[in-house]
Amino acid sequence: MLMKSRRALVLSALLLSAAPLPAMAQEASSWRTVPAERLLVVETSKGRVLVELFPDVAPAHVERVTTLADQGFYDGHTFHRVIEGFMAQTGDPMGTGGGGSELSDVRAELEFRRGRDSGFVVVEDSGPGLRGTMRGLSIVTQPDSQMMVTADFKAGAQGIFCPGVVGMARAGSLDSANSQFFLMTGREDALNGIYTPFGRIVDGLDVVTMLKSGPESDNGRVGTDPDTLVRVRLATALPEGERPAVQVLRDGSPEAAEVIAEARAARGSNFNICDVQLPSRVQEAS
Repeated sequence: MLMKSRRALVLSALLLSAAPLPAMAQEASSWRTVPAERLLVVETSKGRVLVELFPDVAPAHVERVTTLADQGFYDGHTFHRVIEGFMAQTGDPMGTGGGGSELSDVRAELEFRRGRDSGFVVVEDSGPGLRGTMRGLSIVTQPDSQMMVTADFKAGAQGIFCPGVVGMARAGSLDSANSQFFLMTGREDALNGIYTPFGRIVDGLDVVTMLKSGPESDNGRVGTDPDTLVRVRLATALPEGERPAVQVLRDGSPEAAEVIAEARAARGSNFNICDVQLPSRVQEAS
């Protein structure tokens, strides 16, 4: 489970000389499609949430959640702990925060290795260290120059717990994650580097904010009539007629630069990487 007190909880491309792309081609290049094998479809009693998974960030955690999801393990579980403006926690068959699956616990994946092809784009002056987005996920990382002195030609990086990030809950030990996970509705820097992020909500963050919350004085425990997970599956496990198609604004696109500029203007000196939320669009199956 997460720690009990929020205060205690409290981390060039070369330009090719060519004619400009036609408007339609520019539009298409500004959006990327989330592969179905990385799209988790979470149906809740309040509505649907779509999560893009990041197996290159936390492979063992993604494997665990997708394995349990496709077994139907999560279906019917409650959101047993929900703190408004912070997060919603679920995935416990006991509904108390103390349960898990029969599978062995998962070792923490607090950092990952980033290559030049990761799609990372720097967002200047967005917090301490080198910060930016990688397929919409906010991260802090070593610079590309570090890749020249490492055996794998990669640099260390760490996901940041911003609104929309999906992380794995655990007990006291770093390596005690099992089945429970939480969906962030606020920013919480104190989670960075001590919990594992493995996904990002690309549609339905408003649904998460509508989940019934519990009193913060009781650690967010939802005592009566909690909201539930109705069905959780990878998109590939659903019939084709039920698979949504999701596109996310591409990091580094002109439109993404506009999103960042608007957020910077709105927040002023308080601008932070968590203020950057790249939009998505969803096409329902016909």
